[in-house]
Amino acid sequence: MKIIRISSMWCPSCLVTKRYFDDLKERYKDIEYIEYDYDIDDISKYNVKDILPVVIVFKNDVEIMRLIGENNLKDIEKMLGEI
Repeated sequence: MKIIRISSMWCPSCLVTKRYFDDLKERYKDIEYIEYDYDIDDISKYNVKDILPVVIVFKNDVEIMRLIGENNLKDIEKMLGEI
């Protein structure tokens, strides 16, 4: 499984949720984590609009779930539990 997080330095919600993403990395070490910057990286293939952050979960290179906007750690863990 792979989780991609797309965020930006100017986004307050991105800064708040960064710690949740870091916590997940420590607790779920069997998941591959990738972070992209909305303003720097080419994220066109992910179809991201103007609401950040975006967390996309892939299984076998197929998108299976997406969270858009500010979510708390419980929301993200619930998402992982549903997979």
